[in-house]
Amino acid sequence: MTTTRWWWVRHAPAVNPDKLLYGRLDLAADTSDAAAVAALAARLPRGAVWLQTPLRRTADTAAALLAAMGEAAVPAVEPALIEQDFGAWQGRPSHEVYGALPRHDPFWSHPSAHAAPGGESFDAVLQRVQPAILALSDVHAARDIVAVAHAGTIRAAAALALDLDGERALRLAVDTLSLTRIDCIRSFPGSASWRVVALNLPFGTEKMY
Repeated sequence: MTTTRWWWVRHAPAVNPDKLLYGRLDLAADTSDAAAVAALAARLPRGAVWLQTPLRRTADTAAALLAAMGEAAVPAVEPALIEQDFGAWQGRPSHEVYGALPRHDPFWSHPSAHAAPGGESFDAVLQRVQPAILALSDVHAARDIVAVAHAGTIRAAAALALDLDGERALRLAVDTLSLTRIDCIRSFPGSASWRVVALNLPFGTEKMY
């Protein structure tokens, strides 16, 4: 039996003064809350495998956490863990996007199946992220994995562990600078069971939801 321990960290608040829907926009992270960064870093394991996504805000956050820990790890970039693509909605104010949707739009009744024009649905995020988690759990079996990622990615991980569909997974709050702990337990090759240790432990002060 092997247990692979996932330490999911949502990035620090994006530098986003205009409150835009940012999705895959490559915004920097505000890591100036040194107390929050230090508190989160103190909870993370030493000698772990570190992962980040191709977006700058995860790299900024990983760098701040590693500096606070005094660790010299170099995070691997995992494209499959990138945030949901909001297509034509990216870069627009959220109130403008949602205000323009008519009341009968399928987004309101089935949001996980809805994709913005030119974008990706949350159901597609599940289909992209969950196989990657299983594969990475094999590659790094019995290790601690610190994955600095995004709200959509972490919801997908929790959905895999809790056997949730997309609609239910979207009910989960994932705050910036929060920690979600999930174990992947394999009793024999090809098996996978899950243990959720913690969901959305907050360390920052910004509340997104």
